[in-house]
Amino acid sequence: MNIFKQYFTIIFIILAAGLYGQEVLTGVQFNETIREQNSTGTEAERLRDVRDQIQLPFFDDFKNDYARPNPEHWKDIDVFINKDFPYFAPNAGAATFDALDSTGNVYSNAVWIPFEADKLTSNPIRLDSVFEPVTKALSPADSLYLSFYYQPQGYGDAPESWDTLLLELSYLTGDTVFSHIDSVLVSANLYLEDENDTIRPFDTIYAPPGCNEDLYIINFQTLTWDDWLMMPCDSVFVAEIGWKTAWKSEGMTLDEFREQNGKDFVQMMIPIKDSIFFHDKFMFRFRNYASIANNNIPSWRSNADQWNVDYVYLNYNRSVADSTYRVLTFSDRAPSFLKTYQVMPYRQYRADAPYNVMKENLEMYISNLDKVEHNTKYMYRVQQVNGSFGYQYNGGSCNLMPFYVSGFQSCSTSCGSAHACPPVNSPFNFDYSRDTTSYIIKHYISDSSESNIIVDSVSYRQGFYNYYAYDDGTPELGYGLEPAGALLAYQFKLSVPDTLFGVQMYFNRVKDDANSQFFNINIWQDNNGKPGDIVAQIPSQQAMWEDGLYKFYAYLLEEPVILSGTFYVGWQQFEGGSLNIGFDANNDNRSKIFYKVDETWYTSNFGGSLLIRPMFAPEMILSSGDISSEEKEKVSIFPNPARTHFTIGNESIKQDHKATLLIYNMYGAVIKKINNLSGQIDISQLATGMYIVKISSKGDVFNEKLLISR
Repeated sequence: MNIFKQYFTIIFIILAAGLYGQEVLTGVQFNETIREQNSTGTEAERLRDVRDQIQLPFFDDFKNDYARPNPEHWKDIDVFINKDFPYFAPNAGAATFDALDSTGNVYSNAVWIPFEADKLTSNPIRLDSVFEPVTKALSPADSLYLSFYYQPQGYGDAPESWDTLLLELSYLTGDTVFSHIDSVLVSANLYLEDENDTIRPFDTIYAPPGCNEDLYIINFQTLTWDDWLMMPCDSVFVAEIGWKTAWKSEGMTLDEFREQNGKDFVQMMIPIKDSIFFHDKFMFRFRNYASIANNNIPSWRSNADQWNVDYVYLNYNRSVADSTYRVLTFSDRAPSFLKTYQVMPYRQYRADAPYNVMKENLEMYISNLDKVEHNTKYMYRVQQVNGSFGYQYNGGSCNLMPFYVSGFQSCSTSCGSAHACPPVNSPFNFDYSRDTTSYIIKHYISDSSESNIIVDSVSYRQGFYNYYAYDDGTPELGYGLEPAGALLAYQFKLSVPDTLFGVQMYFNRVKDDANSQFFNINIWQDNNGKPGDIVAQIPSQQAMWEDGLYKFYAYLLEEPVILSGTFYVGWQQFEGGSLNIGFDANNDNRSKIFYKVDETWYTSNFGGSLLIRPMFAPEMILSSGDISSEEKEKVSIFPNPARTHFTIGNESIKQDHKATLLIYNMYGAVIKKINNLSGQIDISQLATGMYIVKISSKGDVFNEKLLISR
């Protein structure tokens, strides 16, 4: 996003009488998936097995679950491999180009004018020869084509016309360029007179015989007889690589792209005809240019200008008509079985299932990328995690025409409906012994071949935890309100009364923490379908973050509050500027998002879901206002915050041998149970963060918040 986008927004605000422009959508400042994988230390391990050269055919459909490109195919790690940003990709997964670097941060050189952003470069490919089924030299006569699908914007931010995507092919210029200084392992004995001699720190050591005698190192350690050291030997020069642009596309919105092409993704067929490309170190690469907002609106300085690339295929003996693949695939992620939510409290599900909560049918986007019709089979399996409940649905067989002929499998026929719109055959079980549970739902599509069967699958984890979530946990964009004093309210509905004890929120990080301003978190009751009176508040909060992959921060109420029916969670901001809350563009719940910038509540103009989740206690909990003043003064845990231990500050409870203590995490799961409360409570094995401590003694129940900090 850039200055031109800002000017357009200002004009649009004027034309729209000021209302639409009060809401803003921006990109995200950080890619938490990339940051998390970088922090685990697995990146270097994963990249060790990179091959120097690969042979034809070259193919990648980006279906790997890892967020990085496959190192067997690619040299660069800039792009994001994901299922979130592409809009109906050829298969569930694509490479997304944007304004974030390989660490998941906005490029340090990012400015409001186009700058070079991501690169995706293939490993060197033997384009001089092929070796199967027989060895032969390659030439332009062998009809080589490089094909790929591409899409601007997807679920992200639309690239401007000057934010281009390019494909470049490599050739050898005929010159050489310096690559690096080669090194050799040398025995220290070569430089020592005898076993009693020593090489001391800051001694100058020159390269050994046979190497460039002008090269040397300054030694920083004490070396004695039989020690070894690594010495520079000589300069290494390699063939100079040049790059030639083979294709490029100007940026545009997804709507403009679809209007031009009549498709969500377009496949390009690039012939490789010039003999300069037929060498044993051939590479190709995609590059994108991006631009971000300038300093005039700091809270908008975040990710932008997404492009999605999928199904990259390079081979010989192809033609411009060779644009199909013997593949059956799911084009979108597996859906939730719930009508409205991605996650809901298990207690609320049990009270309202199945008719008001469960979907009657699912939407599965199944495509046949082949040029011929296939007889397909579809099924899904449901299995409770760490439980016995499970069942299977079999959708039988149905013919599926090629995608370019008829699109996705249709629900208009009985067999097509059994695949593309399968029924939810059974509600999930009611397990009253659990506060939380989850289920793995796996979908399969295959053909009827007796051999070389085509199979694809997608999975979904249906969670019943201690919170409501409209979102899927991944923010493609950021949402905010611009005016000072603006209010945001997010609507939820309880099946039965329940105890709210906090709110989880995920704010996108913005450059220089420009969204770290103060706001009040409000809880409203309902007033004829819009927010009414405030029933609880968490005052003077700021955007906060937890370490880890898209970890929500939990804002806790001082006193739990019992709610029933429809309620709203949100904020009132004190200053102007977007708070940049995470925005899931894949799940449209705009009718549940309300904002107020004057005297009227409006519903949102943007289709998506906010990353805001109200949290409920596993059981009905009375607030401390229902406990006598004498008891409230006596119940405490200390120290709080605690590091490794805490103690109950109530002698009556400590002496009660039947007293029990439960520790809940922010997801409502019991992670520790203790029966003897007379001594110190060991929490050394628990991670840092916020917890709820529930103490039961002599018929009374006490709840305290515990912060573990190290």
